[in-house]
Amino acid sequence: MKLGLALGYSGAHFNLPVELAQRAEALGYDTVWTAEAYGTDAVSPLAYLAGKTRRIRLGTGIMQLAARSPANAAMCAATVDALAGGGRFIAGLGVSGPQIVEGWYGEPWGRPYYRLKDYVAIMRKIFRREAPVTHAGKEISLPYTGEGALGVGKPLKSILHMNPDIPIYLGTGNEATVKLTAEIADGWLALGFVPGSLPEYLPWLEEGFRRAEAATGRRKTRADFTIQASVHVEVAEDVGAALQRLKPEVALYVGGMGHRDKNFHKDMMIRRGFGEAAERVQELYLAGRKEEAIAAVPDEWVDQKSLVGPPARIRARYRAWADSGADALTVRSRQPEAIEVMAQAAGLNGPGAATEDRA
Repeated sequence: MKLGLALGYSGAHFNLPVELAQRAEALGYDTVWTAEAYGTDAVSPLAYLAGKTRRIRLGTGIMQLAARSPANAAMCAATVDALAGGGRFIAGLGVSGPQIVEGWYGEPWGRPYYRLKDYVAIMRKIFRREAPVTHAGKEISLPYTGEGALGVGKPLKSILHMNPDIPIYLGTGNEATVKLTAEIADGWLALGFVPGSLPEYLPWLEEGFRRAEAATGRRKTRADFTIQASVHVEVAEDVGAALQRLKPEVALYVGGMGHRDKNFHKDMMIRRGFGEAAERVQELYLAGRKEEAIAAVPDEWVDQKSLVGPPARIRARYRAWADSGADALTVRSRQPEAIEVMAQAAGLNGPGAATEDRA
């Protein structure tokens, strides 16, 4: 299994851990990922890292669709890919949630399924430069002819001769969008994926592959597609304390992200068999009782989605992820020791993979 490193997005003060990304590259990590919410953007840090690294691939996990037009997303991807020497950029895309889309970007939530489909199609056309770009979509059209248009929009072809095959991954989790991901994308930033969950997703992926073949006439299989799972990793002697440190984030996402009736993170917790806890966490969080909401998050739910504890425990539990059916695993951690332990667990061949066992 290939490993990636997730750097996430900023808190109140931006601190890009360049040395951590360089160490991950030296250890043999395949990818490094950035994110955006409503602070730092996902693309700019990768432009900087392009000049500070040589091999590791640079992925956005994710670029929010509402943050930029598909043409601008394609320009950003092509620019950073060129800065990095070509063949290193991965355009990870996602819709975010209605609170951010409408509250931060001032864009309509609309129909995310069709927005994803149009967005990817336009980016592919821009990358390939086969003709001036036109697109008649259900959510996005080029040239624009809607309200306020002058009616003089001109189809254009990128000035930059870019890598025509910049990979596009989608961050999705429900049935409709996972099928769409398998149909139109090169990889899946697998929201909610944990060991044992592949049988739930595999029929959706296979349906997407069938749709891709029907649309293009070219056979698409699991071998043509990357499942990029992710896991929080923390080396710690006290497992319980490490799990407790992760609960505030769970409570925030399950209780406070999205609308009461439209919250992917809560829905995923319910699907994984923690329905009663999910309802309780949301109820408490929305009532302003955040500490109680944090306390209501089950240890089992956090442990299922993370690798925490002494190095020996992390390595032992990593085996389930290695056998999960995912092709790559993104390590969500800024702890240097965690990066080293995961390299050992995955048997990476970089110069740091033989770091002394601290178990």
